[in-house]
Amino acid sequence: MNKAARLTLVAASLLTGLATAAEKKEDLDKRLKEASDVIKEFSGAEDKGAPKDLLKKAKCVVVIPSMKKGGFIIAGQYGRGFASCKGPAGKYNNISAMRMEGGSVGFQAGGSSTDILLLVMNEKGAERLWGSKFTLGGEAAVAAGPVGREATAQTDATMKAEILSYSRSQGVFGGIALKGSTLRSDEDVNEILYGKKTEPKAILADHSVPPPAPTQPFLIEVNKFTM
Repeated sequence: MNKAARLTLVAASLLTGLATAAEKKEDLDKRLKEASDVIKEFSGAEDKGAPKDLLKKAKCVVVIPSMKKGGFIIAGQYGRGFASCKGPAGKYNNISAMRMEGGSVGFQAGGSSTDILLLVMNEKGAERLWGSKFTLGGEAAVAAGPVGREATAQTDATMKAEILSYSRSQGVFGGIALKGSTLRSDEDVNEILYGKKTEPKAILADHSVPPPAPTQPFLIEVNKFTM
C-alpha cells in the first residue's frame, strides 16, 4: 500500500470513528430525554404511581426507559438507563448509566417494551449500584412496589426489600416483580457522558464528579418527583 492510500485509509477510519461517536452521543441524548419523560409520566400518575412517602424515603432511583423484549434469536430482555442517588443535602445531584439484562419483566400482552422504575430503599441496595453486576431477586431483595396511596407497610416483603420495582407498559402503571434480571454499570456510556472513564462510586457515592450539562433535565425531574 502506497503512502497516499495509507493516508486515505487513516482519514476514512477517523471519519468513521467520528460518525460512530456522534451516533452514540445522539443515542445518549435520546435516552436521557426518554428517562426524563418516564419520570414525568410516573409523576403525573397520581393514585396510580408510587406513594409519595416511599419516594421521599428512597436513597436512589433507577430508570430504564423502553426495556425491550428479545425476539426469536435473542431471548430475554434488555435495557439501558440511568441511576441517581441522593447527595449529602438530600437532593439527587448526578447520574450514572446502567444496563439491565435478562430475567422476567412481565411485559403486557402484545407489548414490545416496558418502562422500568426502581426505588432503592436502603444503603445496602445503594451500594450495589456502584459495585459489580448483581441480580434482582438474587443478591438484591426486590419486591413489586405498592401503588397510589396504599400503605407502604403492606407486606413483610415490601418492608424488607432493598429495591421496589414499578413498570409502565401501554399506559398501564403498576408494581412489577423483577426476578433474575441483572443490573450493572454501563461503563461505555459513562465514558461518553463524562468524557473519560468514571467509576459509578465516584458519581453515586462520593458525589465527587460534577454533573454534565445534558443530565440537568433528568435531575430536575427526579428531584420534583421525589419532593
